[in-house]
Amino acid sequence: MIQSMTGYGKASLQLPTKKITVELKSLNSKGLDLSTRMPSVYREMELGLRNQISQRLERGKIDFSLYIEVTGEETSSKINVPIVKAYINQMKAVIPNADDTELMKMAVRMPDALKTEREEIDENEWKQIQSVIDTALENIASFRKDEGVSLEKEFLLRIGNILSLMNEAVAYDAERVETVKTRLKTALDELQVNVDQNRFEQELIFYLEKYDITEEKVRLENHLNYFIETLAGTEANGRKLGFITQEMGREINTMGSKSNHSEMQKLVVMMKDELEKIKEQVLNVL
Repeated sequence: MIQSMTGYGKASLQLPTKKITVELKSLNSKGLDLSTRMPSVYREMELGLRNQISQRLERGKIDFSLYIEVTGEETSSKINVPIVKAYINQMKAVIPNADDTELMKMAVRMPDALKTEREEIDENEWKQIQSVIDTALENIASFRKDEGVSLEKEFLLRIGNILSLMNEAVAYDAERVETVKTRLKTALDELQVNVDQNRFEQELIFYLEKYDITEEKVRLENHLNYFIETLAGTEANGRKLGFITQEMGREINTMGSKSNHSEMQKLVVMMKDELEKIKEQVLNVL
């Protein structure tokens, strides 16, 4: 079962004094491109977090966000009492009759009136945050699987279309050979020259072999079947599917160059169109 690299996962948890929310967004990328946003107090946990995300999601352009919303009476900022008192005393010296409440309002706005104490990570709290992260990862993985189901249906439709178009093109093969034979014989008759019939037949066979598409048909069928088998694999297979589409493209291009038949060429163009649609979507496969 294939998975898409496109996904979204979110989870949240309400603690007594804060709400924790984790968001994960993912888009397609050749490798793993991970960016994280989180409060500075948790930065020391970032390396382990990156390893956890990379092992679970493997590939893609991934944005991770950890939001902490304080909902209770908790703050890391405290009044710097000695500094505030010093400001008030200085202002009283300038304005002796000033109101104490007004002086306090002014003092707390002055530089260094508030001090921020460095928070330490609470191990129990981090375990709870970790559980939220795990839930968000499960949600984005589920999203990717659902997207993978849609992609698989799209791929099977396009593969079926290519196979059908290829069989239509092959059906013109006998007609094409006869057309080539007739055209060559007509050209010789118009020249009004005598030719060795055996030599003519040999040259004709050699000429027609250059336009034979049997090998391309067989190889293209094999690539189409291999693509379907790879879709059903259990491992991440986006890159492998990409390689298979390249091989499919080579065979389709060769069939086009050999076709020498207007209807076959139209069918080849339609096959190329179907293949391009597959290539576009393969870029989204994990």
